[in-house]
This record gives sequence, structure tokens and C-alpha cells, in this order.
Amino acid sequence: MSESLVQRLFDELEALPLIDPHTHINPHAAASKNLADIMGYHYYTELAHSAGLAKEKIEEPGISPKEKVGRLIPKLSTIENTAQYSWLLEICQEFFGFKEDRITVDNWEKLYDQADQVLGQSDWEQQVLKKSGLEQVYLTNDFDDALTGFDTNLYVPCLRTDDLVFHLGKSEVRERLAKATDRELGTIEDVQAAIRDLFTHFTKNGARACAISLPPDFSPTLVSANTVAASWLRLGNGEKLSDCESRELSQFIFWQLAENCSVFNLPFDLMIGVNRRVYEDGVFQGQDLYDKRTSLIQYRQLFNSFPRVKFPISVLTTTSNQELVSYAWIFPNVIANGHWWYSNTPPYIESDCRTRLTAIPQTKYVGYYSDMYKLEFALPKFRMYRRILARVLAQDFVQDRGWSESRALDLGKLVLRGNVESIFGG
Repeated sequence: MSESLVQRLFDELEALPLIDPHTHINPHAAASKNLADIMGYHYYTELAHSAGLAKEKIEEPGISPKEKVGRLIPKLSTIENTAQYSWLLEICQEFFGFKEDRITVDNWEKLYDQADQVLGQSDWEQQVLKKSGLEQVYLTNDFDDALTGFDTNLYVPCLRTDDLVFHLGKSEVRERLAKATDRELGTIEDVQAAIRDLFTHFTKNGARACAISLPPDFSPTLVSANTVAASWLRLGNGEKLSDCESRELSQFIFWQLAENCSVFNLPFDLMIGVNRRVYEDGVFQGQDLYDKRTSLIQYRQLFNSFPRVKFPISVLTTTSNQELVSYAWIFPNVIANGHWWYSNTPPYIESDCRTRLTAIPQTKYVGYYSDMYKLEFALPKFRMYRRILARVLAQDFVQDRGWSESRALDLGKLVLRGNVESIFGG
């Protein structure tokens, strides 16, 4: 395989303006304010903790941003082999003028001060967007987010629904829903109306998707309003539901979301397979792990019941990816979406990318999303993916099948950008 071919494909893909279809960006504070905002990303705190830095050192209340970075720095030498370290180094080199190839205990303070000068610029957010080639950034909005005070054409709302499905048994979540929709939630019919109100609010403000993260034991099933009506009344009276009743309520709410996705023509973005709080003593956001017992067979009723709803699906293992590829092969409404979390390192991405591109319709693979919390991470994460995509296109399509470079490049652009527009309406 010609390295010059790979480089040419990469250069063309690198020039393509991007839509990032899944992030955790706060549109009111999208860019970092200091190096601690960048190194506070959970990848670095959990890896440092894994390498031996005490949780109390990382999360001590009241420590300054510079002190937090200083505590993390000595552990960077233990993670220089990781993709996550390469993102950090690339951010520092591209954005802060860092000239060295390692961040060490000897040079980090100078780097911190350089970053402070750059990040303090009044137009820094716009600079990052331009340098990263970002035209739109999709958000993860709580259901009671007012969606005001930011440009929804740039920062595109997305209705995140985990709390509705899995935590509606908590009085505070019910109170948030009542306040957000200005409704009394006395009956289960009131809840149905409130969910419709949320979809109306979000779509009026430009929302492009409904999204949820799902545990491995969840199975979407049609549950009638009559089945959960009595349970809902008991919740309102302060009673606690049984595990069976809680599960039925979750399934009922989930089904309501799918029905509204159909009515409002929103994709239902499913992130499947996460167990929460597996490592109970882990750092913030470093407690959750995947579970191989997950299977998409649990979702067959959903996919069959809502043929008009697009389901972009993210999974966490190569085994799950093979299953996802087979479902996207058969179901018109199942879409392979990005390379999520524990699958977001080059060996897994390359394998999963190759299987998707050679097995399912080219219109059914959303190549990548950053999942970032701060804008600076778009550049190294998407660049990592584009390098891999260029290699796969060069080897599997130009070299092995005899495609022209331009034809392979068109496929790459479709995966990187075109499918985001056609699936999410970008």
C-alpha cells in the first residue's frame, strides 16, 4: 500500500468541514479556560488513577486548576503509550505552540502558562471552531434545558432522555418534568402529554435527535398505559415501586419516546451496553464499564415496530460491532454510529470501520463523533479517525478493488459528512 496514497486521501479528508453529531459540549462554555479543563477530561483522571494516583489527590475540594494539573503530570509518563495521550500532546502542539514531544515534570509549567495566554483570548472559541473545521456541534441536552442563550444553528440541541426512562421514580425528576412542561403529572396520560411537550419544545429549537444510554439488561417492550397507571398513582402518593413495576415504567416511557420520534421525525440515537458504577471507588466518570451480555436481539421488537424511525446505534465491543453490522445489513432503520468510548482507540476503530465499510450500505455508517466535553478535542479525535479511514480506503478500495482515488474519497466524505446530513438532517 502506497503511503503517498494514504497521505493524499488523508489530506483531502482533513480539508472537509465537519458536523460533530454527538458531544457533551456546554454551549455556554464550549472552549477550555485553562489546561485543567483539558486534562480534567475523564480519560486523563481515570488513567492517572489507574496508574496509581489517589482519587483524593485528583478530586480534592478547593485545589486550584494549576495544582490539579501538577498532580496529574507525573503520571503522564505511564500513559504515553495511549491514544488519549496522543490527543493531549496534539492539542498542546497545535493550539499552544508546544514544541516538545513529551509533557514532563520539567516542562509542564511553561506549557501551562502558554496555554493560559492562548485560552484567555476573547475569540478563542471561534478560533478553535475554525482550526478544527467544525461547522456544527451536536449537544447532549437535559430534558429540562431551556435551549436559550446560544446559537442553535451552530450548537444543535439533542434531547437526552436517560433520566426520563430510568429515574422518573425519583420525585426530583418528576418535579423537573412538571416544571419543564408546566403540567401537573397526576395521571399517566399527563406524562404522555408532557413527553409530547418536550418533543415540541426541542424540535422548535432545532433538535436533530433524541438520545439515550442503555444498560445491557434493558429490553424495549410495548407496555400499555393501563399497565403502569396504578404504579404512577402510587409514585405520586410517595410509595416505592417494586423492581418489576420500575422496569415496566421504564419500558413504557422508552416506548413513548420511540413513538414521538416517529411523530416528530427524529432519529433515536441508542448507546447500548453500559453498566453504571461498576468501579464504585473510581474517579468522576471513571466508574462505568461495558458488559458483553448485551445483544441487539433485545431490540428486535423496537426495530420492527418503528420502521420509519432511524436508529443510529453505538456499541462498545468488537463482538457487538459484528452484531450491529449484521442488524444494519438487514434492518433499513438500523445505522452504525461512530466508535464509542472503550472502542475509540485505533486498533478497534480500524477493525470496526473496515467491517462496516465492506458489509453494509455506504449510506448507513456515521463515521465518527467526538463525544467531547471541550472543543479542543475535536481536532485530535477526528484526525485520528481520518488517518484510519484513509488507510482503509487506500487498502480495501483503491488497492484491493481497483477503485480510483476520487471514488474512494467520495466514500470517505460520505461517511465523514454526508451521512450525518442525511440521517440527522444536518
